[in-house]
Amino acid sequence: MSDTPREAPPAGEEIHLPGPTLIPITTAVGITFMVIGTTISWYLSGLGLIITVLAIVRWIRDTRRDVAALPEEHGH
Repeated sequence: MSDTPREAPPAGEEIHLPGPTLIPITTAVGITFMVIGTTISWYLSGLGLIITVLAIVRWIRDTRRDVAALPEEHGH
């Protein structure tokens, strides 16, 4: 055994973490409006539906963009 320190091997793959976002909270608010609107007003349910659909569309679009940005050798 040698007393000289060895270099660590290079990382195999970069770790990707998504950035902070308010999309999950927005989706939850939209779903909450839909549920509350079933007893209070259909208008509130409609607003909740619109908020939920828009948030989910944005969430899917952001996820697709993140997956497309991965390196080719990742195998997506």
